[in-house]
Amino acid sequence: MHIFDLNDKPEHLMTLAKWHHAEWSYLNPLRSFEQRVEEMREDFEGKVIPATYLAEQDGELLGSASILADDMSSHPELTPWLASVYVNEIHRGKGIGSTLVKRIMQHAQDNGIKRLYLYTPDQEQLYARLGWQLLSREPYNGTPVTIMSIDF
Repeated sequence: MHIFDLNDKPEHLMTLAKWHHAEWSYLNPLRSFEQRVEEMREDFEGKVIPATYLAEQDGELLGSASILADDMSSHPELTPWLASVYVNEIHRGKGIGSTLVKRIMQHAQDNGIKRLYLYTPDQEQLYARLGWQLLSREPYNGTPVTIMSIDF
């Protein structure tokens, strides 16, 4: 398995957008698929934020993770965010998600970011194992989520 910057593998943009929209559109019901694609295209500007990394093996896309300036409309004061941690269902349980999270954490550290945030409806234990700390539990667009952070 290899980790790539999405900038180096732009052919995966549409697949990632489809995966992400199918997985999380219920958390942001006003965001259209087209809006998601346009937001993801911002990664191609080469800035520190946003950035997306993907896992690939033998040309097959396995999953992705991103760093975004904002990911939770109810908390505009928190930035930046680990977001869009997704592993294709047939490849889950192999440590790919953890590897991608660690890559985003390294990206943050390499660029002088001192704290990252995330929210998750169902993966609190995974992030806790990777050193993330609980900030709060609250509803977001009708779904109970856990907000977590990590300091570097």
